[in-house]
Amino acid sequence: MMGQLWAFVVGWNIILLFLIAIACTARAWRYAFESLIGDRISQKLEETVPLHAPYFLATDADFFALGLVLLLAVLLALGVPESAWVYRVFTGINLLVLSFIIVSGFINGDLHNWKLTEQDYALATAVFSYSLGPPGAGGFVPFDFEGVVQGAATCFYAFVGFAAIAARESGDLKPQRSISLISLLMCFLAYFAVSAVLTLMVPYYQIRHHSPLPEAFLHVGWGPARCVVAVGVLCALTSSLLGDMFPMSRLIRAMAEDGLLFRGLARVYGHTKIPVVAIMSSGSLAGIMALLFEFSHIANLMAVASLLAYSMVSFSVLVLRYQPGQNLSKSEKTEEETEMELVPVGSPLDSVPEAGTSNILKSLWFPTSTTPTRKSGQIVYGCAFLLVLLLSILSLVLAQWPRRVFSGDPVLTTVAVLLLLLITGVTAIIWRQPQSPRPLMFRVPALPVLPLVSIFMNVHLWDLGPVWRLECHWTTGSGSS
Repeated sequence: MMGQLWAFVVGWNIILLFLIAIACTARAWRYAFESLIGDRISQKLEETVPLHAPYFLATDADFFALGLVLLLAVLLALGVPESAWVYRVFTGINLLVLSFIIVSGFINGDLHNWKLTEQDYALATAVFSYSLGPPGAGGFVPFDFEGVVQGAATCFYAFVGFAAIAARESGDLKPQRSISLISLLMCFLAYFAVSAVLTLMVPYYQIRHHSPLPEAFLHVGWGPARCVVAVGVLCALTSSLLGDMFPMSRLIRAMAEDGLLFRGLARVYGHTKIPVVAIMSSGSLAGIMALLFEFSHIANLMAVASLLAYSMVSFSVLVLRYQPGQNLSKSEKTEEETEMELVPVGSPLDSVPEAGTSNILKSLWFPTSTTPTRKSGQIVYGCAFLLVLLLSILSLVLAQWPRRVFSGDPVLTTVAVLLLLLITGVTAIIWRQPQSPRPLMFRVPALPVLPLVSIFMNVHLWDLGPVWRLECHWTTGSGSS
C-alpha cells in the first residue's frame, strides 16, 4: 500500500510537471511567432477576450496557445511514426539554428556588456522609450550570487527532457547510454553558450523577455537573421512540445494500467497501440492552463514542480537502496524474526522496555545483519524523513538570513551549527545500515550523501527562486485587488 501511495504521488507530480511545461512552452511559442509578425495576436486577444479575472490569471485568454496544444495532441493521436518524423525534422533545424546563434552571437558580441555601470543604464534609460529591466549593481554579476541562484532555480526545468527519456516504455532503455554525463554536459554547454552570447549581444537590462533571441539579432543590426532565429526557435519549441506530450501520455497510460488513475485512460486504439484518451485528455488540460495562466507564473510553477519531482526521486533512491527484497520465500526467515523467537517467554515484564530500547539504540549503529531487514528499512525510512525536515529548516535559515548566519549572529549561527550536527549524525546512522545487494542497471553512487546533497540543493533553490517570486506575485496581486 505504501509503495502504491508513493507511486501515485511521484507519478502525479511528474504528470503535473509535463502539463506545466507544455502550457509554458505553448505560451512561449506564441511570443516567438509574434516576433515575426509583430504583436498583432496579443493586441487582438486583449481587445476581444480580456480576462477581468483574479490577479493570478492572465490578462487575456490565449486561445492561440490552446489551439496549438490541441493541434499537436491530434498529431500525436494520429500516429507515433508521423509525429516522430516531424520531431526529427524540427530537432535537426533546431541544432542548425542553435549553432548559428552561438557562432554569430560571439562574432557580434561586445565584452563591454559584461562590464556595464550605472552610467550606462542611465544613458539607456534616456535613449530607449520602452521600460528597461532592473539595473542591479552592474558588472559581470549584476545581481550577486543570489541572482545567479534564482536564475538557476528558474531554469532547472531544462532537465525535464531527461525525465521524458526515463518515462519511455522502451524495454531496452540503458541509463548509462540514454542519460549519460556526456549528454548532461552537452545540455549545459548549449544553455551556457546561448546565455553567454545573449548577454554579449544585448545589455542584460535591455533583453526582451518574451522573445530574447530574435530581438537580440535585431539589436545588433542583423535584421534578416532575426527571421532565421525566430523560425529556429519555433522549431525548437515545437519539438519540445512533442517531446513533453509523448512521454506524458505514456506515463498516464502506465499509471492507469496499474490502477493509480482511471482505467479508461489506458485504452488504446489501432495496431500502433496509441493511448488516444490519455493524449487528448492531458493535451486538453495543458491547453486550458496555457489559456488562462500568465507566462511568468507558469514558468515559476514549472520550476517548482521540477525541483519537487527531483527531490522526491532523490528521496526514493535513498530509501529504496536500504529496503529488504520483496521476493523472499515463505520458508526464509530474517535474523530479526529469529531473534524474536529466541526471547525467553518467562522474562520479567519490567525488563522488556529497557531491553527493547537498548536493542533499538544498538541497531542504529550496529545492525544485526549484513543484508537489509524490515527493521533496518524502517530505520532508514524514519531517518530519511527526519533529514528532509532538518534540511528544509537549514535551507530556510540560509535563504532568509544568509548574511547574519555567516557574519556570526549568535542565535542563527548556533541554530545552523546544531542543524548541521544533527544532519551529520542522522546521515551516519543511515550509512551504517546495510544496502541491498541486488544488481541494477544503474546504481547511484555515494549513498547516502549524494541524494541528501541533491535534496538540499533542490530545496534551497526552491526557497531562493520560484517559490519566493510566486509569493511576491500573488501577495502583490492580492494587495492591489
